[in-house]
Amino acid sequence: MKIAITGGGGMVGRKLAERLALDGVICGREITGLTLYDVVEPTAPFGAKFPVKLRTGDLPATGQTELVLADWPDVIFHLAAIVSGEAELDFDKGYRINLEGTHRLLEGIRHRYAGSARKPRLVFASSIAVFGAPFPERIGDEFVSAPLTSYGTQKAIGELLLNDYTRKGFVDGIGIRLPTICIRPGKPNKAASGFFSNICREPLAGHEAVLPVSEDVMHWHASPRAGVGFLLRAAEISSEEVGARRCLSMPGLAVTVGEQIEALRKVAGEAVVKRIRRERDPFIEKIVAGWPRAFDAKRAATLGFRGDANFEAIVRIHIEDELAGKIA
Repeated sequence: MKIAITGGGGMVGRKLAERLALDGVICGREITGLTLYDVVEPTAPFGAKFPVKLRTGDLPATGQTELVLADWPDVIFHLAAIVSGEAELDFDKGYRINLEGTHRLLEGIRHRYAGSARKPRLVFASSIAVFGAPFPERIGDEFVSAPLTSYGTQKAIGELLLNDYTRKGFVDGIGIRLPTICIRPGKPNKAASGFFSNICREPLAGHEAVLPVSEDVMHWHASPRAGVGFLLRAAEISSEEVGARRCLSMPGLAVTVGEQIEALRKVAGEAVVKRIRRERDPFIEKIVAGWPRAFDAKRAATLGFRGDANFEAIVRIHIEDELAGKIA
């Protein structure tokens, strides 16, 4: 099996590549090659026993999909995107990267695999931002997609394209609406949702973090470890099981910011929690107010997608995977 990952230099892309290198198999078959593509040069995962090709480029630009598809990948994970806050601030860039990049990749697959008996599985990383208020208490599988942000709109259009290209037989696509991935390792980014990770990651590392919203804000979360699990399950699940509706909302945890902080307190102690500073940000508050808070992800659960047990487990996963078990 040959694999390609767009956005292979990002956090989720790196963790997925590391998991593939560790397992050596996907969909029950040996991995024989991996292509990592991003706007900056990705890093090959340690210990990979298969060839890894590193490619850089601007996905919406002419000729770039050829770099992703050169080795005829059997599974393509499309993770390349700019984050929510940046997409909202830079309208043109958001549509170019998040929408045009996705369309270009689908078109590249359509032409590259034309006449081939096999079509690649394309796993598209969508987002819960495809839904907009007003919300029911829990969003079920039948709830309408009506985003209230540019990022959510770009992802929703990507889902429609994925469905149509799959219906036409150009690709075998699966879209997974990821919860907010928390706790994200690394440094703060421009995602409007970044503070959900910041208020845990930075205090655990001994640094101050800013909380820009009230503690009663509720959101839908999954750990990076669970996120990688979602991607792998999406790669292996049969088209017959999924049916005509190719996009699914992933399982997650609905917790308030206050509950996040309480979980952090239970795992790491009061001294760590005191490193959180409250400073309201109207721009962030406005974006977050239009996001969904809780889901009833029955369809995904029935199809074998599994989330995290509780937010304390998410905190412990971060300490184990990113801090070598130590708290500053």
